[in-house]
Amino acid sequence: MSVTLSVSDYLRDSGLAQQFGDISAKVAQFQQQLQQFIPAQSAADVKWQYQVPELGEGGACSLFGQLADEPYDLSVILGGQTAANEKALQKLSAIVAFYQQHSALDWFGIYQARSNVAGEPVLVKLAYYGAASRAEFPLSSEFAKISNNSTVGLTGKAKVINDVAAYLGTGGEYYTCDPKVQAEACLPLYNQSGKIIGIVDAEDFNKNVFTADAMALLVAVCLTIPAYLP
Repeated sequence: MSVTLSVSDYLRDSGLAQQFGDISAKVAQFQQQLQQFIPAQSAADVKWQYQVPELGEGGACSLFGQLADEPYDLSVILGGQTAANEKALQKLSAIVAFYQQHSALDWFGIYQARSNVAGEPVLVKLAYYGAASRAEFPLSSEFAKISNNSTVGLTGKAKVINDVAAYLGTGGEYYTCDPKVQAEACLPLYNQSGKIIGIVDAEDFNKNVFTADAMALLVAVCLTIPAYLP
């Protein structure tokens, strides 16, 4: 059974069809390449622990350049370093490697919707490349006011910003983790029934990087991830 939507359904439900038109053919090409890439990366490195920035007052924003003393431990929210979790994270790490090779963007992360140890709904970062960044984003309407990640995780609608400075200049809310970021795309992950089960976040230090071809690559990744989530 499929664990995700069709390309056309994804483009429609995420709102990307209105922004970028019919990119289905290009998405399918990237999907095929990705399915061939993943099995060849069985020994992909898994990060069970990773460094995270210190959070600012109230946890509303990260303090850039200041890392917390303790790394974030994924095994806690995933229920342990089980063989199944290890396999899932290896597959997700392979997908991250594929995206890095084909996009050359500066940052990318895969987040899953889960409950944290306090029982609160969050987006937790399972695999990524790039600079240290926040591990969990609250899935709440309050936090969504300042976070694209949380907004996409709640609404299931993609958020693509090709010029962060211009976006901020028009009054847009933005969660700044790395001030060098000039473009960001947050896309939802769905299961086969259309439920939001996470997001991906891609960032770059250059403007206008999210072209139709770039979005086709990102959509292919989003359609592939759900089958491998722990």
